[in-house]
Amino acid sequence: MATAYQQAQREGQDVVRTAILDTATHLLVTEGPGALTVRRIAGEAGCSTKVIYTLFGGKDGLVEALWLEGFARFERRLRAAPKSARGERPLHVTPEGEHGERPLLAGSLADPLAGPPAEPSTPDGARSGYGTRAGSLTDPPADPLAELRAGLDAYRDYALAEPDYYRVMFQGAVPGFNPGPEAVEAAGRSFDLLVHAVRACLEQGLLRGGTAREIADLLWMAIHGAVSLEITGFFAPPESARRYRALYAAVLAPFLLPPDLPDDDPAGVPGGEVRELSYEESVERTAS
Repeated sequence: MATAYQQAQREGQDVVRTAILDTATHLLVTEGPGALTVRRIAGEAGCSTKVIYTLFGGKDGLVEALWLEGFARFERRLRAAPKSARGERPLHVTPEGEHGERPLLAGSLADPLAGPPAEPSTPDGARSGYGTRAGSLTDPPADPLAELRAGLDAYRDYALAEPDYYRVMFQGAVPGFNPGPEAVEAAGRSFDLLVHAVRACLEQGLLRGGTAREIADLLWMAIHGAVSLEITGFFAPPESARRYRALYAAVLAPFLLPPDLPDDDPAGVPGGEVRELSYEESVERTAS
């Protein structure tokens, strides 16, 4: 029976790289950091240690590559989500990229699904400490709440599809690992996508009462906690999916404008009183 390495060899070096990273991630999560040695990974993948040293330069380079690979797959999935919300043909996004194209692998930042060149980040769009540029959108979304909801759902979809990588990226699966500048930038870009989705809702008057960064932070705190519990086994679908959507609806509820707000009175109903949506209205509007 052919090893993962032998099968990957037939398809090219990029697939070899992915096969080794997938093997390393699985070993790390199932057996712990002690299993993450070049010799053990080579044995499990069915390749020589020389191949790993050639591709990654050793264990440290391989760990950095795990982080980059995880965020590359994550970013692809997040960028594909708004297309589905707009009713366009859904993308079949796999580790090999859209429809089997050359994958976006560690060390490569040329995302095939990326939009135009990024714009400089704004005060509420820059992730503190990341030093990244926020992504740009050429056209405002037709339904920014639907696209925001699709992005939040894509976050959970990624965690369930790639739980091993998710643990590397967000749950400290490699103790003591400090990502380098390229890896930190990759992480920042994925957060910037959430910030931009929130900003689109603010700009079209659908949310109020906070900055894009503030609301995105609250959403991320909530959804990260939810999916971390789910991939650990505390909740099971379909119940977990319903509760996940109810959770992010509840986070958005205080920021949602009522649908009947007069155009000439952005603060609320005439007389200055702000009519808050009820919890039931918020959940129906945000999570339906």
